Amino acid sequence: MNTLKIHPKDNVIVALRDLYAQTTVRNGSNTYYLHNDIPAKHKFFIEDLKAGQEVLMYGVVVGRLTQDVTQGSLMDTANTQHAADSFQYRGFSQQWTPPDVSSFKDRHFMGYRRADGRVGTANYWLCIPTVFCENRNIDVLRQAMEEELGYGSSNIYKNYTRALLRAYDSIENLEQVDLSPESTQHEARVFTHVDGIKFLQHQGGCGGTRQDATVLAHLLAAYADHPNVAGVTVLSLGCENLQVEDFRAALFHRNPQFNKPLLVFSQQQIGSERALMQHAIKETFIGMVDANKLRRTPQPISKLTLGVKCGGSDGFSGISANPAVGYCSDLLVALGGKVLLAEFPELCGAEQQLIDRMQDAQTAHKFIKLMSDYSFAAEQAGSGFHMNPSPGNIKDGLITDAIKSNGAAKKGGTSPVVAVLDYTEPANKAGLSLVCTPGNDVEATTGKAAAGATLMLFTTGLGTPTGNPICPTIKIATNNRLATHMSDIIDINTGAIIEGQKTIEQMGIEILEYCILVASGKIIPKAVQLRQDDFIPWKRGVSL
Repeated sequence: MNTLKIHPKDNVIVALRDLYAQTTVRNGSNTYYLHNDIPAKHKFFIEDLKAGQEVLMYGVVVGRLTQDVTQGSLMDTANTQHAADSFQYRGFSQQWTPPDVSSFKDRHFMGYRRADGRVGTANYWLCIPTVFCENRNIDVLRQAMEEELGYGSSNIYKNYTRALLRAYDSIENLEQVDLSPESTQHEARVFTHVDGIKFLQHQGGCGGTRQDATVLAHLLAAYADHPNVAGVTVLSLGCENLQVEDFRAALFHRNPQFNKPLLVFSQQQIGSERALMQHAIKETFIGMVDANKLRRTPQPISKLTLGVKCGGSDGFSGISANPAVGYCSDLLVALGGKVLLAEFPELCGAEQQLIDRMQDAQTAHKFIKLMSDYSFAAEQAGSGFHMNPSPGNIKDGLITDAIKSNGAAKKGGTSPVVAVLDYTEPANKAGLSLVCTPGNDVEATTGKAAAGATLMLFTTGLGTPTGNPICPTIKIATNNRLATHMSDIIDINTGAIIEGQKTIEQMGIEILEYCILVASGKIIPKAVQLRQDDFIPWKRGVSL
């Protein structure tokens, strides 16, 4: 199969292979003569259209023509600009048939059950600063504890630099020094039931607006309260906008029954850095001794919370990896679990389909307001949702934000939307929730973990190494080339869908099976192995 028409209403078709000018291609019973080369992942028009007419893909408006086009010509930024339908609440109109989940009946994963009944897929100790002034001390804490406790990894690049230095000292040819294969030898972990000690850093907490400090307080509180976290060490300076009392208030507002170890150290109160670090290291070590007593136990799949994200997207994202993740999402919802779909700038053009899946007006109007306010803020900053696609997205076939968005929305599957959450709000309802975050990879994953995601499914067509400090992130390739070319960051390959070798449903089942293994600690995703611990708080309205 060389082409794909996604929806009967579409007036463009996707090239699954490189197609060439002055050749004909078939799609169904129709034959099209191509006037341009059509690279794989790009689209061509299947009828003559006039400037100003709408471009349809996924059955909805994704663009508007800026010039006349002929059947068989390439869709690109020269002839198409972003456009999307307006949206409104018009009542719940979905008839959802859950997928067959009989093969997952009575299945479980091995997770860490917390006192409040939530279940973690990992058991981390978390170290956080209330203000950027403490970032250096967080680094000192990392240097003191990480490798000594067996959480470091062999640094092949440091070894490579040493080899170059030896060659330089010996007046040898530097070109002959090769990067040796990565050693698999790691120091044994001292605490075998603590999956890691994680260190967050940020640029906030003081000097910005008080609103920024408030948002940061709620974000850090969400990470402290996360079911994958066993205990928390907090480093404070003392005079910052984000006071320890504000952090505590945000934490206990979020979870009045919070009872994990919470170790707080204020530099201005303690005095010298030496005294600060001695206290912090000793008490953190003692806390980890207790955290190491926790054990994985069998837990129902309904206790999983999946965050679904795409980044480095390509023209195949919306037809392979994203719908496969969407089917996995539907399986988990049918099993009573939670799914979090975010990236509001990448829902632009897909709003009406999502609103029609909302069961009440209050949820719909909350979504409409968050989308409208976010869009307005972006425009006030001289930008807009239409500017979301990156150069890499466009080069690989995502010509408009609405094309990108309708493909991105596929990750959420087809189930009803049970809740709409503002940034840092927790997901408390089983089912699919929408979480207000930017599309930016790290800001979005940071926000989804704050909402409670205990696993992240991250699809990519171009390749991105993004991960999260406390939420294991599973990378899913949209195509075979990426899975081979960047195999060190990819966990699952959905390229078989493009090749016609597997269905979306088959891949969705495989993804859920993989999630169960990761949630049980039996597979460590590549992003975790690489310690891709990315964390960026969102300053609202600034980022897409």
